[in-house]
Amino acid sequence: MIAVRETLSVAIDALRANKVRAMLTSLGVIIGSASIVLVVTVALTSQKFVIGQIEAVGSNLVWVELVRSSDKPQPLSYEMTISDMQVVKQAIPGVVESAGIRDIPMEVVVKGTARPVNLIGVTEGYQKIRRLVVTSGRYFDSLDMDSRSKVCLITRELSDRVYGLENPVGRSLRMGELTFTVIGVFRERVSTYGQSEIQDESVIIPFSLMKNYTGQDVLRTLYAQAARPEDVSGVQRQLTQFLRSRHPAQAEFKAQTLSAILSAAKNISLALTIVLVVIAAIALLVSGIGIMNIMLVTVRERTREIGIRKAIGAQRRAILYQFLIEAFLISGGGAVIGILLGLAIPVAAQYFLPGNLRVPVSGVSVVIAFVVSCSTGVFFGYLPASQAAALQPIESLRYE
Repeated sequence: MIAVRETLSVAIDALRANKVRAMLTSLGVIIGSASIVLVVTVALTSQKFVIGQIEAVGSNLVWVELVRSSDKPQPLSYEMTISDMQVVKQAIPGVVESAGIRDIPMEVVVKGTARPVNLIGVTEGYQKIRRLVVTSGRYFDSLDMDSRSKVCLITRELSDRVYGLENPVGRSLRMGELTFTVIGVFRERVSTYGQSEIQDESVIIPFSLMKNYTGQDVLRTLYAQAARPEDVSGVQRQLTQFLRSRHPAQAEFKAQTLSAILSAAKNISLALTIVLVVIAAIALLVSGIGIMNIMLVTVRERTREIGIRKAIGAQRRAILYQFLIEAFLISGGGAVIGILLGLAIPVAAQYFLPGNLRVPVSGVSVVIAFVVSCSTGVFFGYLPASQAAALQPIESLRYE
C-alpha cells in the first residue's frame, strides 16, 4: 500500500508540474466522452419523439382496405360494410374498438370560387381510434349519428379559408346540393401530411348521413384497435381472414399496421446511433494517439529522473505503474469532465424543447464513455510506460 501510494503521489506531482500540457492532452478525451453521451442521448430522444409521433396517429391501430382492380369494376359484394365493422369487435379477440369511413370528393364555394374538399363519413369510435382533437365546438354525439343530422366538423385550414377569423361553429356550409351546420373544428393529433383520409381541407359527417346521401353502406377503410401492442399482429392476421370469410373468394383485402413504420424508425435510429458512436470512437482514438505522443515526449524529458529513481532502488514495475497512472489520470479526468459536459447540454436544452418531450439520459452511455475513455488512455499509455520502465539506470543518468 505504501508503494502504491508513493507511485500515485509521484504521478500526480508530475501532472501538476505540467498542468497545461495535461489539460490539452485530455481535451480529446473530453470531446470523445462527451460525444458518446450526447450521441446516445440524442438517439434516444429522437427515437422517443419519432415513435411518439407515429403512435399518436392511432394507438395499436390496424386498418384494412379492399385491393381495387384498375382494369375492371368490382362487384358490390366485394366491398366492406357497416355489418362487417359491427361484427369485428365481437368476432376477433383483442379488438377493443372498431370504426369505418367512406370519403368522396366534393366542392365548397368560397367567394364565388369552387374549391375541392374531402367529405368523409365516419362511424362511432372514429375519434377514439384516430385520436382526433376538437379545437372548438364539439364532436358528434349518439343522436347525431343515429338521426342523420346534417352536422359536420371541419379542419382548421378549411375554417380559415371559408370563414376567416370568424367563429365557424353554428354557421352553415354548403357543398353541392347539401347544406351542413358546422358544430366543431378538428385536427389530427399528429399531422399525417395528407397520407391518411384527412386532408388539409376536409369535412367529416356522420356515416348515417353519408349512407343516406350515397344510398350505400360501403366502407372504404375499416379500422380496428387492438387492446395491447403485442396483439396488433394477431388482429391484423385475423381481420384479413375474417373479411375473406364474409366476402367472395376473389375479393382481396390488405391489412396494414404502424408496426412496420415503428420498426423502420427504430432501425434508422439505431443505424444513426452506430454511425455517430463510431465518429465519437474515432475522436477517442485520436485522443489516445495524442496521449501516447505526449507520454513519449514526457518519458524523453524525464529520462534522468527515471535513472535516479532506478539508481536508488525503484523497481521496473513501479516506473511502469507511475506512467500508466499518469495516462489513466489524464484520460479518466478528461472522461469525467466530458461526461459532465455531455449531461449538462441535454439538461440545458430541455428548457427549449416542447413540454411533452423529455430528454432521456442513458446510464449505460455514461458507463461506456468512462470505461472506453480510461481504457483508451491506459492502452495508448502502455507503450511509453513500458519504454520508461525498460530504461537502463546508467544510460539514463548520462542522458542530457
